Amino acid sequence: MRILAIDPGSVNIGIAISDDTGTVAFPLKIIKHVSREIDAKIIVDIALEKNVQQIIVGCAFDDEGKMTFEGRRSNRLAGAIRKQTQIPVIIWDEYESTNQAQSACKEMGGKRKRTQKHWDQLAATVILQSFLNQKASL
Repeated sequence: MRILAIDPGSVNIGIAISDDTGTVAFPLKIIKHVSREIDAKIIVDIALEKNVQQIIVGCAFDDEGKMTFEGRRSNRLAGAIRKQTQIPVIIWDEYESTNQAQSACKEMGGKRKRTQKHWDQLAATVILQSFLNQKASL
């Protein structure tokens, strides 16, 4: 099962995809945020092109388990995606995904300015891999 993951941001949207077995996540691309409906259309087009069976949207929650401002924005994007496709869309806690992506770039020895443009798609990869790991443990 091929799965697509989205790390929504106010400027960029990171996208990651799994292998055909739904075991390993890979960074795919970054798209520029335009508007919710246009972003959703681009995401659905990518999902259809890649024969995706599920879409995961990263969502931020606070310490009490409530959606943050960014989380509510992610939830609205997930709703816009659902309106445009029959592919199941799941909200997934993106806890620390950007920080983990930044740390990974730093550990690989990348310069901050050069690697910063990849954080969004790496964050989407972290989100997707956490989903895949959770799914595998069930």
